[in-house]
Amino acid sequence: MRGLVRRYGLALTAIFIGISAFWMLALVWLPYSIMVEQSFRHYLPFSQIGGPTDVYTMANYLSLFETSAMKDLLGFTIPITVYIFLTTIFYSIVVTALCAALAYPLAWYLAKRAPVQTVPMLIMLLIIPMFVSELLRTYAWFILLAFSGPLNVLMELVGLQKVRWIAGYNGVLVGMVYTYLLFMFFPIYNSLTSLDNNQVEAAQDLGAKWWTVHRLVAIPHAKAGISSGCTMVFMFAVGSILVPQLLGSPSSRWFTEVIIRTMFESQDWNAAAAYSFLLLLVCIVFVSLMMRVFRVHLSDIAK
Repeated sequence: MRGLVRRYGLALTAIFIGISAFWMLALVWLPYSIMVEQSFRHYLPFSQIGGPTDVYTMANYLSLFETSAMKDLLGFTIPITVYIFLTTIFYSIVVTALCAALAYPLAWYLAKRAPVQTVPMLIMLLIIPMFVSELLRTYAWFILLAFSGPLNVLMELVGLQKVRWIAGYNGVLVGMVYTYLLFMFFPIYNSLTSLDNNQVEAAQDLGAKWWTVHRLVAIPHAKAGISSGCTMVFMFAVGSILVPQLLGSPSSRWFTEVIIRTMFESQDWNAAAAYSFLLLLVCIVFVSLMMRVFRVHLSDIAK
């Protein structure tokens, strides 16, 4: 605090603190607190709110296990809502892993191998598609992946069988990897640009193979960027709405679709708040897992 006052003065420091406090309290803690509080209440008509039936309950969370519709998963029969919840988490992890596998080699090339004069142009080529809204980019993928779309036409021209891309989770995975890849790329790229080339050259001079250089030198140095990228991609994927709705199929429902239908079709905002809080808990657990796996602190992920 004293350092901020010495650097910026008392008035400017007070403004910074006020803006930060407003952001944390009014835009983060207050909405989430209301959501959590409402998730433990019944959905009631306005006239009954505050009455004897307006009590705290776990019913909204237990509705996740409602057995009116069941689904098989790994030999077990589980409620359909639980099935959607688990598959959403699983495929969000798959999207995160695919983004990491694609982003790391690209980040390494641009940070350590590409000619310096071409790097700005290559990064601009990566950023240009982001100038278009996510809705338009997702709809473009819907056209490309359609059964009679350009991708299948090209596959037929080279003698391959047509594929139903928009079936199951195929289209969802493709769309999410494309949409969130840069959120993995830039943290890793920023970490690798600070890696001293002398460390890489020293490892190579000592006879280390290329995979050893990455395993013992590059990846440990970039672990903060990798963990940050994994955290962002996972949270974006698990909370995605547009991509599952446009590129999904009846057999690939996303948990956010359940939340939206609970809110706007069933008009049960309390149950939707409970489901949203469950997703928030999953994201918190995932962040904690990334911190433990990569042995970084929360401040490293936030950089």
